[in-house]
Amino acid sequence: MRFSLTPLVRRVVSFYPHLKKDLRIAHLPQSPEEFVYRSLKTSMLFSVGLTILFFFIADKAGLPLIILLPFFLVCFLAIFHFAFLKVKTRIIQRRREIDREVLFVGQYLLLKLYSGQPLLNALINSTKSYGIASSYIKEIVNDIDTGNSLENALTQAMIYSPSEQFSKILFQINNALKLGIDVTGPLRNVLDEIQKEQEIGIKRYGRTLNSVVIFYMLGAIVIPSIGMTVFIVLSSFINFSIQPFHFVLAGFFAILLELLFIGIFRGIRPTMNI
Repeated sequence: MRFSLTPLVRRVVSFYPHLKKDLRIAHLPQSPEEFVYRSLKTSMLFSVGLTILFFFIADKAGLPLIILLPFFLVCFLAIFHFAFLKVKTRIIQRRREIDREVLFVGQYLLLKLYSGQPLLNALINSTKSYGIASSYIKEIVNDIDTGNSLENALTQAMIYSPSEQFSKILFQINNALKLGIDVTGPLRNVLDEIQKEQEIGIKRYGRTLNSVVIFYMLGAIVIPSIGMTVFIVLSSFINFSIQPFHFVLAGFFAILLELLFIGIFRGIRPTMNI
């Protein structure tokens, strides 16, 4: 049975009108029907497996078996929703990767234009630079090679770019071509604007980092150390026997807390090469 013709799959796809665009931005070579079909299939398999496992737990605990149905539905919806979160996560990841290099690629392109090269040749030379941003320019060049016009290729790349900064560069280039003016002026202006935004981002990152470091010192170092000392002292007064398990449990939560702060530090880091 072809998933693209399945009424259920097409019905589910209708609830996600932006799925086709998101898949293209995320560079996932799947149609919306194929993505939904695979997500439904994966959600069903994992939900059945988890429900079977929960059946044995519920049977041992004496829970009513009617609870299996809502448990299955919750698992199915959670796993199915997680598949869409993966698409959003991939888009965010690609956006951060492009934003780290967009200023370099734009300046490289501007340098080629200043040297007297035509825009198309400058784009072709930009594809030979490093990084994921150059691969996006390569897609524009490939689109032109297939017979599409330069303006249409830039418009398509601008629409399906995960990076707002990269879209600004493409918009200014495309707008200059439509107006018939020199590309270097608008490109230089938008690069200056992006550079100022990145400088502001660095300053904002410094202020945010100071606050997060204070919370890290309190939440991950001071409070756990003092809390563990107070716990040991109080346990001696109430004759509470401290077992090695308690230290293992405390270490486990300390590791989780450290991982949490590592994720926070990575999340607030500006998406640029600094």
